[in-house]
Amino acid sequence: MACKMEANDNHKLALKIVYYGPALSGKTTNLLQLHAQLATERKGELMVMNTRDDRTLFFDMLPVGIRTSNGLDLRLKLYTVPGQVQHDSTRKTLLSRADGIVFVADSQLGQQENNAISFDNLASNLSKVGLDIDRMPLIVQFNKRDLSDIVCEQTLKARWSATPWWPLMLSSALKGHGVTETLEELLKRLYPAVDREHGLDARYGLSQAAFLQRLTARKER
Repeated sequence: MACKMEANDNHKLALKIVYYGPALSGKTTNLLQLHAQLATERKGELMVMNTRDDRTLFFDMLPVGIRTSNGLDLRLKLYTVPGQVQHDSTRKTLLSRADGIVFVADSQLGQQENNAISFDNLASNLSKVGLDIDRMPLIVQFNKRDLSDIVCEQTLKARWSATPWWPLMLSSALKGHGVTETLEELLKRLYPAVDREHGLDARYGLSQAAFLQRLTARKER
């Protein structure tokens, strides 16, 4: 695991989660909705850096976190990467020391080739920074399910059900649907490795159920 632990009276653990995918697939919208929906105990401001045409140039970052009664300061740092081809070096840099990945695919029929190119780019860049896509906690989210001209669920099942990343998450980030659920599913895959390395349950009394509940609690409507 790449997560960082600082040893002092208050043990600090930072987990890096990267939202990856083609341009305009909804990565930034996922973070905007998480910032709006989450009622976590500690949540920083969402930092957004845009180009002139409103596409993400460098990254968006949303920090959320919790503090346990016995001294663990745990923070999630959620990043997006720019999807445009010319920003590949930035994508690779942001993948360095990642603990988990959300791949945000575009459900529109005309974007399936771009999804495939972006996923191949993810695998390649992970390898370049010393990480293995087959061992990385990773969730695939098909976004924009609110649109009409989209790939059907049966086709998605045929393409993805034999992969390690099935089942997929289906979402409409613009409408706020499936966003928190996607993060929760990734954290389910991430927890076992972090617990083995840092003893979240044994040392800090932070079970998987508490880990998920406290980091993905929603605001009351």
